[in-house]
This record gives sequence, C-alpha cells and structure tokens, in this order.
Amino acid sequence: MPDFDFAPSITIDGRKIGAGEPPYIIAELSANHGGSLERAVRIIDAAAAAGVDAVKFQAYTPGSMTLNSDMPGFIIGGDNPWKGRRLYDLYREAATPYEWFSALYEHARRCGITPFTTPFGTDVLPMLEELGTPAYKIASFEAIDRELIRACAKTGKPILVSTGMCNKAEITEALETLHATGAREEGIFRCNSGYPAKLEEANLLALPDMMQSFKLPVGFSDHTIGHAASVAACALGGCMIEKHVIDVPEPSTPDSSFSISPGELAELVKLCGNASVARGAAVYGPFENENCSMSFRRSLYISADIAVGEELNEENIRCIRPGFGLHPRHYREVLGRKAGRTLKAGEPLSWEVLA
Repeated sequence: MPDFDFAPSITIDGRKIGAGEPPYIIAELSANHGGSLERAVRIIDAAAAAGVDAVKFQAYTPGSMTLNSDMPGFIIGGDNPWKGRRLYDLYREAATPYEWFSALYEHARRCGITPFTTPFGTDVLPMLEELGTPAYKIASFEAIDRELIRACAKTGKPILVSTGMCNKAEITEALETLHATGAREEGIFRCNSGYPAKLEEANLLALPDMMQSFKLPVGFSDHTIGHAASVAACALGGCMIEKHVIDVPEPSTPDSSFSISPGELAELVKLCGNASVARGAAVYGPFENENCSMSFRRSLYISADIAVGEELNEENIRCIRPGFGLHPRHYREVLGRKAGRTLKAGEPLSWEVLA
C-alpha cells in the first residue's frame, strides 16, 4: 500500500467532498449530446433540475484516442453496445466538439452546478485551464497513462481517478504518480467498465477496502442499470456517485443504452442522499427519537396485590409493558424477596419497595 497520505476530504468549486458530507453527485454527459449543442444544454438543464452537484464532459478527438485504421484490434469486439464498429468512427461520433466547451461551462455555471472534464489527452489541458475547470477526472481506461496523470496533476487541481479494470497495484501506481507530481487533493472511484455493467460484478465491498487502503475519498462510477448499486455504494460510505444521463432515449446515442433519464436522475439524487444519511455511524441506541418508545419496553410490574412481608413470586410479579419498572434482567434476582410495604397490582416494581 502507498506510504504517503492524501487528504481525507477534497474541495471542488467550494464543495467539500468526503466522509460525513452529502454524496457528491456527478451527471456524465459523455456522448449523449448526440452531436447537438442544444441537446447538450438541455441535459445540463435537466441535471441541474435533478439536484446534481456537477456535470462532467469528455474531451477528445478521434485522432487523440486512436488511429484511423481497419487493422485487427481497431474493430470493437466483446459484449457491448459498439460491437463491430471501428474505434475511430465511434469516437468521431461520440466526441464533444472543443468549440462547445466554453458554452457548456458557462451554461452549467449559470445553472448553479459545477462543470469539469475528463481529458483523454494532454492536448486539451490548455483549453480546460483557460476555462477555469475546477477539477479533472481520469477515466478508467486512462488510469494507467502516467503521462496524462502527471500533466493533470501539474495543474494543481483536484484529481479524480476511476479505477475500472485496475488491480490494486495499478491504483497504487496511479496515486504514486499523482503524489510524485505534487498532487494532494485526490479521490478515486470504484468502477466496473462494462457497458452496461452487471450488477453482480459491481463488487461494492471494494469501497470500504479502498477507503481503508488509500485513506482518501472514494466514490462509485455506476454503469449498471438502475439505482441499486449507487444507493448501496452510498450506504457503504461512498461519497461520490457518477451516472450517465440523457434527456430522452431517442434519438439514441452511443451511450444511451446505459444512461438514465432526468426523472431517474432526480430519484437517484434523493435515494443516494437518503442512503448516506441512513448510514450514520457505528453507535448503538437508544437514539433521541427512540426515547419516547422506551416506555413500551417490558419491565417488572406487580401483577397481583402483595401484603407487607409477603414474598414475590411468579404469580404476583410479571415482565410486561410499560417500561417503568425494574429491568427484566432482575426478574430472578427479586423472586423470593419480601415486600417492604403493601403493593398493588399495576405498580412498577422498584428496589425501594422491597424489604
């Protein structure tokens, strides 16, 4: 494990992120603009209305991602929405034009949410710095790209790293690269980089292990269908949630099959907030709102009239509700004891009435 310490919390655009804070919800625009700036703006509007903290963009060109090639390896295989397509063609369709970024950042800020970006190459960093981006996100597929990580770290901005496909050694290597380059505010995301990801492969128990191992804010980048994984991640202590969002399912986009609607996003924000609150802490009751329920616990009561000097027995004391008598743990202890005064059925038993 790393022999250095990162901050247990970070701050992005004035918002503190870490244990004890409400979950930081990020709406991922990705390719869901479908080639339309107007649609991208609608998604930002919808994300802001849903109550997210941030909207994230992806910055690349097809040429910065891959080669314009038909050679083996450049045709997408596997079980995903893009099977059979050329990498270059997919990225050309999905890319967010660089000339949009100024308008996207400006609009997000007007809507009261934080814009930031996942850069897929160092070429775009000067533009993003000029826009005053408050943070950078390293995508799972780029988490092994040391040069990109170094370049982002040198900006001095908080860096979030998604760790899909990474083993623990690779996560450590990415963090060591950040630390060696002077970065100090970092967060990491548990992620399964399947599209969509299988719920049974979310492996959310990695979250508390990552928190213990790396001592920094840990979130969940969710590519599963539905809300269950994100909500569970917050219950386990995840302090950041990222989810792809789209305005309407049609016309479809390269990412629409694993994206959620604005209404679903609003529900996700609510559920994640509730899960984080419900997580609480490892303490035991009674809690404040349970105090009024304490009277409904069982306790020891006089169940039949008892004369002075008469012994208490199983016929004249019982463990019943309400809870104003002696604790039930004392039941066997008081059997055979004598009454110090006349006791009436319905009286709570106390040490003071015993001889």
